[in-house]
Amino acid sequence: MRAVLLGTAAGGGVPQWNCACANCEAVRDGSAPARTQDCLAVSADGRAWYLLNASQDIRTQLTSCAAFRPGPGPRETPLRGVLLTDGELDHTLGLFQLKEAAGLRVWAPDAVAATVPAREIVARYHGWEWPRLEEKFELDGLVVTVLPVSDKRPKYAGESTLDGPWVVAYRIEDPATGGSLVYAPCVAQWPAGFDDFCAGASCVLLDGSFFAPDEMAGATAGGVGSGAQLAMGHLPMAGEHGSLARIRRSRGTRWLYTHLNNTNPVLNPASPEHAALVEAGAELPPDGTELVL
Repeated sequence: MRAVLLGTAAGGGVPQWNCACANCEAVRDGSAPARTQDCLAVSADGRAWYLLNASQDIRTQLTSCAAFRPGPGPRETPLRGVLLTDGELDHTLGLFQLKEAAGLRVWAPDAVAATVPAREIVARYHGWEWPRLEEKFELDGLVVTVLPVSDKRPKYAGESTLDGPWVVAYRIEDPATGGSLVYAPCVAQWPAGFDDFCAGASCVLLDGSFFAPDEMAGATAGGVGSGAQLAMGHLPMAGEHGSLARIRRSRGTRWLYTHLNNTNPVLNPASPEHAALVEAGAELPPDGTELVL
């Protein structure tokens, strides 16, 4: 199995267009690499590829990745489908940019599939399939297992009465090699059963949005309070119940953070927060990182 981290940032990317925080300015000054919004691509054979989430940066991500070069026919592409972890706009707006693709399949939690705006609009261009998201299914040589992790609704569906889950994590395994990865870019808290879900995985791509629960309060002028930040549905790295504490107890697993918010101090390799991440045994891969599992 090949997996490419097409994007590793949270909504807005790094730099965010309307932000002058230290991390965004470092990218503009050329002293730090830019990051596009979170998206992962996986393939069992390097020919049929699937996206996990579809950010609004998807055009740039696909055109900069050699694996997605179209051909040999004038409209043939290796993209076969999309697996959504949730219905947030940052993970679904890219579906609009894929509207030219015929025959795509899109998997999503039931509540997301019923409410995501792109479904109805894209249907006017091409008849995509939206298969029911089962707990376990096969995907062109890969085996996908689904774990519900949260009932956090996107704002546009805030009044929906549909039952969750609204957010899931995926475990993708290659039976031919025994390689596997877990993709969990949106984790509001350490989910029940998540340790078992990750057990034996070659690597885990984990929600790295924030280092501290009150990070956004001081990172920028007019920052939000800690309560509003926690309501965004992202478990912070730091603290007794943060993800780094869990990672320290799971040294046998390779942990890689994705979905990094532009305010997160771990983006500065000279920061004590970055040192704490490394000490815990976690990694901070850049956009374009490829994993062979």
